[in-house]
Amino acid sequence: MESAAKKRTSIAIVTGASSGMGREFVRQIAGGYRSISQIWVIARREQVLLELKDELLKSGITDTQIRTLPLDLGEETAFQELELLLKNEKPLIRILVNSAGLGHSGRLENQSVEEALSMLDINCRALTAITMVCLPYFRKGSRIIQMDSGSAFLPQPGFAVYAASKSYVLSLSRALREELRARGISVTAVCPGPVDTPFFETGGITLNSVKKLFLEKPEKVVRKALFDAEKGKAVSVCGCSMKLVHAASGILPQGLMTSLSSLLFSL
Repeated sequence: MESAAKKRTSIAIVTGASSGMGREFVRQIAGGYRSISQIWVIARREQVLLELKDELLKSGITDTQIRTLPLDLGEETAFQELELLLKNEKPLIRILVNSAGLGHSGRLENQSVEEALSMLDINCRALTAITMVCLPYFRKGSRIIQMDSGSAFLPQPGFAVYAASKSYVLSLSRALREELRARGISVTAVCPGPVDTPFFETGGITLNSVKKLFLEKPEKVVRKALFDAEKGKAVSVCGCSMKLVHAASGILPQGLMTSLSSLLFSL
């Protein structure tokens, strides 16, 4: 059994790999995990994935094979295609990074139903489906990294659906961590504050003066996330400011935290 397992390809899977945090995860995994033979990169835009593949090959930082999977995680067929591919190839998934995410800001009454549901589709539904499809292919020592947010720690008026979707991710990650403990598989929810990526521009989100104080570089957040996942931590929080928010959310009444959130993030 063990000799057969050794012949299986060791891979990492990264969703949302075309830009931002997902792209940075691909870079750092490619440069730092020589035991991984392939990285399967998932995003809607195939051309951008091919550019990432070409960039990594030319950089010389890795011999890891980059396999592009242009899938739209808003479509049911994406999960079916990945599931079929895994069944056919039966790889060992050493690292899964669910980094695909979507955010729209504004009062709920001013958002369209489509905008609200699209966040739930990508942030909750797709993340859950990808995780479940991959579960049979993990082994002892495998790591699941769920790209979450500091928004998971407290309700955020003006960012209500997004924050609620990230609370779901945190709850799911904590529960799944316990379910997989006996198999020796770790689950880490990565909960940074705002990160300097195209995420805000894509979602039409304007960072106010308070949120700019929390802004972190993606390289730093990903480096800490991978380190914390190796240590088997349940939650990875980057930066002193967000650590204070995390601590306060566990001490102060939820109503007070929500009121403070509404006040601070409206400045």
